[in-house]
Amino acid sequence: MILLLTIFRVAFKALGRNKMRSILTMLGIIIGVGAVIAMVSIGQGAQQTISSAIASQGSNMIMVMPGAWNSGGVRMGLGTTSHLTVEDAQAIEKECPAVKYASPSVRTTCSIVNGNQNWFSNVQGYDVHFPQIRLWEVENGTFYTDQDVITSQRVCILGKTVSDNLFPGLDPVGQEIRMRNMPWRVIGVLKSKGQSGFGQDQDDLVIAPYTTVQKKMLGYTFINGIVVSAISETATSTAQDEITDLLRQRHHIARSEDDDFQVRNLSDIAELANSSNQVMTLLLASIAFVSLIVGGIGVMNIMLVSVTERTREIGIRMAVGATGGDVQFQFLTEAVVLAIFGGVLGIIIGVVSSKVISNSLGWPTLISTTAIGAAFSFAALIGIAAGWYPALKASRLDPIEALRYE
Repeated sequence: MILLLTIFRVAFKALGRNKMRSILTMLGIIIGVGAVIAMVSIGQGAQQTISSAIASQGSNMIMVMPGAWNSGGVRMGLGTTSHLTVEDAQAIEKECPAVKYASPSVRTTCSIVNGNQNWFSNVQGYDVHFPQIRLWEVENGTFYTDQDVITSQRVCILGKTVSDNLFPGLDPVGQEIRMRNMPWRVIGVLKSKGQSGFGQDQDDLVIAPYTTVQKKMLGYTFINGIVVSAISETATSTAQDEITDLLRQRHHIARSEDDDFQVRNLSDIAELANSSNQVMTLLLASIAFVSLIVGGIGVMNIMLVSVTERTREIGIRMAVGATGGDVQFQFLTEAVVLAIFGGVLGIIIGVVSSKVISNSLGWPTLISTTAIGAAFSFAALIGIAAGWYPALKASRLDPIEALRYE
C-alpha cells in the first residue's frame, strides 16, 4: 500500500513539472468524454420526448384512418376519401375482443366567438369514451353524455388554450360561444396537456359530440376516422390485427385488393421513432469516441517524449535497485492518472454542457449514468493502452546507457 502511494506521489510530481503540457495532453480525453456524455444525453432526451409525446395521445391507442383511393387508374393519397362509418366503430368495439373502447372521430376548423373575443381553433367530435381513450380529464365542469350524442346537442368542452383566449380570467362553464353562427353551451374545460413533443399545442381544441359536428358543422354522415383503445398495451398488436380483419370483411375487400383504410398502432410508431433515434445517438456517440481515441494518441505521444526526457532518471532508478517492472508500472501509472483526471473533468464538462444546451436551446436532454460510466471506463482503458508501450520502452532501457544519456 505504501509503495503504491509512493508511486502515485511520484507520478503526480512528474506530471506537475510540466503542468501546461499535462493539461494539454488531458484536453483530448476531456473533450472526448464530455462530447460522449453530451451527445448521448441529447439523444436520450429526444427519445424520452418522443415516447412521452406518443404516450400522451392516449392509453394503448390505435388510430383507424381512411386509406388511399383509386380513380381512373390513378392512386390518390391517403385520406382522400373515407369509407369508414359509425357502424364500423360500433362493430370494432363489440366484435374485437382486444378492444376496450372505440369512438368515431370527425374534425374541422372554425372561428369561435365569445362577445368581442374570437379564436380560430380545431373542433373535434367524439363519443363519450374520449376521456378514457385519450386519458384526458375534464378539469372543470363535466363531459357530455350518451343522450347528448344521440340527440346531437350543441354542447362542447374547451381546451385550456381556447378557454384562456375566449374567457380570460373567467370560468367558461355554463357560458355560450358561437361556432358557424350557432350558439353552443360550454359544459367543461379539459385539463391542460401543454405542447406535444412535436411542438403542437394540444390544448388548442374544442371537443363536441361527433353527431353534432357531423350534422351542424360538416353536413355529411361518414367519419374522418376511429380512435381505439386496446384492453392493454400488450394487446395493441392483437387489436390491430382484429380491426384489420373485421374492416376488410365489413367493406367486402377481396383478398387481392388493398385496404381502403389504414390502422396505425401508436406503440409501433413509438418503437420506430425510438429505433431511429437510437441509431442517431449511436452515430453521435461513435463520433465522440473517435475524439477519445485521438486523446489517447496524444497521451501516448507525450509519454514517449517523457521517456526520452527522463532517460537519465530511469538509469539512476535502475542503478539503485529498481526493476524493469517498477519503471514500467511508474510510467503506466502516469498515463492512467492523465486519463482518469481527464475523464473526471470530461464528465463535469459533459454534464454542464448538457444542462447549458437544454437551457439555452430548449432541447430536451437526459443525463445517462450508463454513458458516464462507459465514457469514463473507456478513458481509463485509453490511458492504459496509450501508456503501455512508452512504459515498456522505459523498462527495457539499459541502465548503463541510460546513465550516459545527456
